Amino acid sequence: MSQPAGPLSGLRVLDLTRVLAGPTCTQMLGDLGAEVIKIERPEAGDDTRGFAPPFWPETKESAYFLGVNRNKKSVTLDMAKPEAQAIIHRLLETSDILVENFKVGALAKYGLGWEQLRAKYPRLIYCSITGFGQTGPYAPRPGYDALIQAMGGVMSLTGEPAGSPQKVGIPVADLFAGLYGCIGILAALNHRNATGEGQQIDIGMLDTHVAWLANQGMNYLATGENPPRLGNQHPNISPYQEFPTKDGYIILAVGNDPTFERFCRAFGQEHLLADERFATNPKRVANRDLVTATLTPVMKTRTTTEWVAALEAQKIGCGPINTLAEVFADPHVQARGMTLEMAHGTGATVKVIANPVKLSATPPTYRSAPPVLGEHTEDVLTGVLGMDAEEIAGLRAKAVL
Repeated sequence: MSQPAGPLSGLRVLDLTRVLAGPTCTQMLGDLGAEVIKIERPEAGDDTRGFAPPFWPETKESAYFLGVNRNKKSVTLDMAKPEAQAIIHRLLETSDILVENFKVGALAKYGLGWEQLRAKYPRLIYCSITGFGQTGPYAPRPGYDALIQAMGGVMSLTGEPAGSPQKVGIPVADLFAGLYGCIGILAALNHRNATGEGQQIDIGMLDTHVAWLANQGMNYLATGENPPRLGNQHPNISPYQEFPTKDGYIILAVGNDPTFERFCRAFGQEHLLADERFATNPKRVANRDLVTATLTPVMKTRTTTEWVAALEAQKIGCGPINTLAEVFADPHVQARGMTLEMAHGTGATVKVIANPVKLSATPPTYRSAPPVLGEHTEDVLTGVLGMDAEEIAGLRAKAVL
């Protein structure tokens, strides 16, 4: 049974990205139906092909690479060679979107900078994802996830109060930049549909990191005070944190005063309701150490499983702190179809994490597994550009492909 066409079906994306931020953006576009042609260096390819171990069993591909490169066609080109640049220009003639994450100005030396392309391809949407954006004093600097987490303030907010700053365990700076890039592209497509005009989208990882400081950023702007590290506690709500149970840990999320009252009445803590220090959420936040010390022995009286059942019965937010093994075994995660298997070009079957966007009419599609390096070079050169075998052989002889 054929899959429904995605909402971006019929669009062609020229993908000049590697590592994580850019490939996250272009995989989302591919999942939504766009044709994505990924340009990679001959022999080496995307850097993340070698970000291992682990490699996927029975392949030479890193799990890292497989995570953000499905629904893409891999074409190898040495962009330093004029013949490769000419091929890219020919691909641009029928492309709607170009996504790149080179250092600022690096593509200009190949004749592929935005200012060089905008007049020739006026409908082109050109998305640049860099560490610090196209302007500003830091623009020439390279961007790395941990560096951005540090400079963007998130590390100052993460970790135990008496401990050292910590980065988030997932490369969130890269991922957010890729997703913001995709949002910008979708907005630019809507603008082009109305006007026929393309445009450049300038995504700086530091910008996106500052943007998602969210409530903590606003807390600073409102007070002028740097928010302290609170471990797993919430800066504006209490109790909203992890607690030890009889056999592990649980997250307890009491989002408002009626929920706290319900918790106290259900679990033998009615006396706290008469204590001014527990009366309202602002009072509990001001006395968070007392709240933690008071509730910790209560939470240790039951196992995590017992607490989850009891709290859910009272409609109180809670949840276990799962390992990844527990996440992927979770019946809800499985029911939501958050993993899938795909046939890889090596003959192996690979398992990948599914797209979380649930669209009722045009859901994400999974048309092809992350490609083997150069897997689609000849298909694209012949099918899209009309080259014959002799031309392709000549390019290979010059090490263009």
